[in-house]
Amino acid sequence: MNSYNSPIGGKPPGGPIPPSGYYPPRRRFGLWLVVLFLFGLLFLSMLSNLGYYLESSSGAGVVRWIEEQLKQARDDYAIKAVILKVDSPGGEVLASDQIYERIQSFQESTGKPVIASMAGLAASGGYYISAPCRWIVAHPLTITGSIGVIMHGYNYRTLMDKVGVQPNVFKSGRFKDMLSGEKRPQEVSDEEKAMVQGMVDSTFQRFKEVILKGRNWSQDQDGDEGRALSPAWQDFADGRILSGTQAYELGFVDELGSFEVAVDRAKSLAGIETANLITYEKPFSLSSFFRFMGKTSAENKVKVDIGLDIPRLEAGRLYLLSPTFIQ
Repeated sequence: MNSYNSPIGGKPPGGPIPPSGYYPPRRRFGLWLVVLFLFGLLFLSMLSNLGYYLESSSGAGVVRWIEEQLKQARDDYAIKAVILKVDSPGGEVLASDQIYERIQSFQESTGKPVIASMAGLAASGGYYISAPCRWIVAHPLTITGSIGVIMHGYNYRTLMDKVGVQPNVFKSGRFKDMLSGEKRPQEVSDEEKAMVQGMVDSTFQRFKEVILKGRNWSQDQDGDEGRALSPAWQDFADGRILSGTQAYELGFVDELGSFEVAVDRAKSLAGIETANLITYEKPFSLSSFFRFMGKTSAENKVKVDIGLDIPRLEAGRLYLLSPTFIQ
């Protein structure tokens, strides 16, 4: 051990002398930088996933995303066909109808066929957006159908009376509080019920027109001929669900099979033997994330849903076929 000889004795200034060969430990700044970098990547990944979820969870976001993909497919000369993979229980009427219109317009303006490939669930709004497609492929066990319209709300006036809560309503017209959950059931007039039922009936009529027009348009195209609607198809448009096999027998779908069958059919309709299967991925945008974060999610409204009373329409994935190029 080293010693320190002080002329006046006592401990050396600054503490004891470290032993020879001793080096103070290095501060691991590099390791902390790596850890912070990894946490930053994780945070950005979480933001990206959350932003995409918020974007796709709204009906408007679904329509915009489908529209953007179809626009790219329209402008890309190498794309010869589009496969719409549907796995949805349905949802908002407006979103379903807007997607229907965009698919129909895309096919008519480009001549490129859209083939619907139904996965496990393609009911109600899921079938609505499939109807305009040039060809519809369903698995035998696919749950589809649920052709119908439902408008619903909740009446909680009895609960309010039990806890002693009384509403104070000021309205500009006698129908301004239609479908309000605060009204007693006997306060809902027959005229009000008739108006609501009229809205449901007109929307249901639109649904049936979409089916009839889409299936007939598919029959009028050159090339592979699909199945025609059964003369009794409207008897099954009463909200019931159908298996893929039942839908095939009634002419709601053209072919039974898996996604691979839809790919083969797309190549046949496009007149190509081999093809590359590609998808357009959605880029992450911080602006869209913060825009949706700023929106209120506690909106109290009554929606018109098509069919099943479960989560609303989800975006269908589009797969695009372009011929294989050999260099």
